[in-house]
Amino acid sequence: MEANTCLTLVFFLLLNLALGVLSTDNYGRHDFPVDFVFGSGTSAYQVEGAANEDGRTPSIWDTFAHAGFARGGNGDVACDTYHKYKEDVQLMVETGLEAYRFSISWSRLIPNGKGPVNPKGLQYYNNLINELIRNGIQPHVTLHNYDLPQALEDEYEGWLSREVIKDFTNYADVCFREFGDRVKYWTTVNEPNIFAVGSYDQGITPPQRCSPPFCLIESTKGNSTFEPYLVVHHILLAHSSAVRLYRRKYREEQNGFVGISLYTFGSVPQTNTEKDRAACQRINDFYLGMDYGTLVAWRLSRFHEG
Repeated sequence: MEANTCLTLVFFLLLNLALGVLSTDNYGRHDFPVDFVFGSGTSAYQVEGAANEDGRTPSIWDTFAHAGFARGGNGDVACDTYHKYKEDVQLMVETGLEAYRFSISWSRLIPNGKGPVNPKGLQYYNNLINELIRNGIQPHVTLHNYDLPQALEDEYEGWLSREVIKDFTNYADVCFREFGDRVKYWTTVNEPNIFAVGSYDQGITPPQRCSPPFCLIESTKGNSTFEPYLVVHHILLAHSSAVRLYRRKYREEQNGFVGISLYTFGSVPQTNTEKDRAACQRINDFYLGMDYGTLVAWRLSRFHEG
């Protein structure tokens, strides 16, 4: 089949290196380029805890988890990084990490999604960033990792509204202003392609919007025909707005980098034939092109299985 004419490589090199470490114990830092950075990553709701402390308000993930959809668990305590960030940083040091990518909880920093900044939230992220730097670890910051403030979802249905572009840009402005003197690496939105599919096509992640026959849950809200496309459109506009803001207002002084993180695989053609090259191009378009191919692929696969 045509799908088999493209080889998908998922961290193949690193996997082999890891196996080599286990079998020969001969690999070290010198085997990698000088500018290769070893790090780890988390998201705010996965690790912070303190969900109801110091002015933080719920995100759409709090609502989702407390409704029982997150396999009975929630992030109220999680890893308790909010209180144990110093211990966590020391674990990073012991592990030998050179960078740590974490996300900021929008609803901790700006509880209503817009308006006044929460001093306690600001203090926490400043403390975490300073602790990382003191220990020689680069802070890499993600602004949005699936956890839109519930207040904005309630007010105008979040990413379905163009209003979110302005609020996200203002939120990014606060982060660039307050942390950009120490943070040089920014991700605006984590995995917008998967967020659109899970949250607005299949309905398996918050805010759980979808419509038959594409729902993987029972849902009474949403429209899988157009909402995922609209959400991706608004995310790209919000990303562009934040990048433009950084370039105009902060880059000259802060010398940082702003990007977006897409879920994808690395693909190469099995042969050099036009057919195989075209197959690889389609896969790359599905995951990287943001042309909604991902949604089409999900739907076709489900109908094929059914």
